[in-house]
Parts: sequence; C-alpha cells; structure tokens
Amino acid sequence: MRRTAAQTTIALLTSTRPLCGFHAVTARLRRRAAGVEALYVDASRRDPRMREIVSRASGAGVAVHRVDASRIDALAGGVTHQGVVALVGLGEPPATLDEILAGLAEPALLLVLDGVTDPHNLGACLRSADAFGAQAVIVPRDRAAGITAAVARAASGAAETVPLVAVTNLVRTLRELKEQGVWVLGADRDGETLVDADLSGPIAWVLGAEGSGLRRLTRETCDRLVGIPTMGTVESVNVSVAAGICLYATRAVRLRAAGAAGAAEAAAGARPQRATLAPS
Repeated sequence: MRRTAAQTTIALLTSTRPLCGFHAVTARLRRRAAGVEALYVDASRRDPRMREIVSRASGAGVAVHRVDASRIDALAGGVTHQGVVALVGLGEPPATLDEILAGLAEPALLLVLDGVTDPHNLGACLRSADAFGAQAVIVPRDRAAGITAAVARAASGAAETVPLVAVTNLVRTLRELKEQGVWVLGADRDGETLVDADLSGPIAWVLGAEGSGLRRLTRETCDRLVGIPTMGTVESVNVSVAAGICLYATRAVRLRAAGAAGAAEAAAGARPQRATLAPS
C-alpha cells in the first residue's frame, strides 16, 4: 500500500536525528553525504552561504526542502539552526575503541570525559578534539551527554569527524588502555604542572566535570595527575578549555619532535660523503 506524504514524513523523523547549522551540516555532507536523508532550509534565505550548501546537498543526491521558519524551528527542537536542518540516519553503528586503536597511524591521543553531562561542553570538547587531532572521545555510557542536536551544533561539525565512544565501565576501559601501552593522564589542579609534564608517547587525557572534577576511582586509575597553571583569580577553567589546552600541549610536543627528527634527517643527508680512492 502506498504511503501518504504524512506517513513518509513520520517514518523519516523516527529513523533519523536532526543536525543543525551550517558547520555541522556541511561537515556531514563532505564526509558522509550518503547518511543524510533530507535537508530542510529556510525558504526566505537566498544568500551565497545558503546557495552553497543547497548546491552541495543537491550534488550529493540529497533531497532539499525549502520550508518556512516555523517548520525549521520544529525540526531543530529548540537548537540554534541558522535556517538549516539535515536529517541524518540513526543506523550507522559507532566505531569501537578497539577498532579505532587498531587503525591508528600514530601514537594514540584520546580524550576521556568523566561525567560531562552538559551538551554544550561535550560539543565544545569534540571541537577541541578535532582541532588538535585526538582520535576519539570516550565517555561513560550512563554519565554523559550523547550526540544530540545541541551537541552537534556546539561541535560545529566535529561530531561528524571525531568518534564518540560510550563505554559501560570507564575505570575498566582506562585499565585496558594502560595494558595497551597508553599513558593515562588525569587533569587535576593538584598534579604536576603541565609545563614540565612528559607528554611523549600514546596518551589518554582524562577530564572530569566542572565543579566535581575526576571521580575518586577514575583519579586513582590515572598514571599521573597534571595541572594547568593559571595566572588569574579563578581556580579552574571550563572543561572544554582545559581539554583544548591539554590536547594542544600534547600535539605541540609531537610537532616539535617531528620537526627535530626531520631536521636531523635533512642534516644527515646534507653531510659530505667521505671520498674514497679509486684503485690504481
């Protein structure tokens, strides 16, 4: 029996989630356009930015619907949307941590969030993870915000590029990472200073929620505790800011090491070869 338009819309909405805003939707169209079921745009907007995203979606075979602002608001569910909402499929299984670690081409750089439940903080942490090359963000399944429209919006596209891995037991996962040679560093203001910390090798940074910080068992499972030195009157910074600082510091160490290794190789290649006498 043929479905009515209303039935088709209901089926689509129940099998998808909304992705809102230009950054998030564009990132999804670039990486996995096949998973975008439909794009809804504000019919009153005809500016170059809107034309570009509509052209990208159409070129990828995504159905584009120009609707009024109230329809966009309803689809977004209260999330800021800039007049753009994509419906993306729910069926794609998330990558497991083992799969991610097995596919790495460099030492692990992971971000672990212990009890970060605010969607804007999680989205901002995903954004920092993407910016500084973390291969995954790990959260406890029962004490974290999942990928919602608000998280995706705050992530500005990073929710489509950085795997979010939800684990049943965070402490057990940290122990398994340690068994695989990953150094587990907890961000804690009472730890050694970040300026002097050894950030070489595979690293998983563990950050707690604002206010409560790391839970006791999580804290005790870390190999080392590292604090971010501050100069002002505030005692701590936002968790997403702390994540960005820790990840940047680690990436900077790796970039300096790679630069030094490259310079050494170049110097070795430029050394004059010792002359040898040809036999008479």
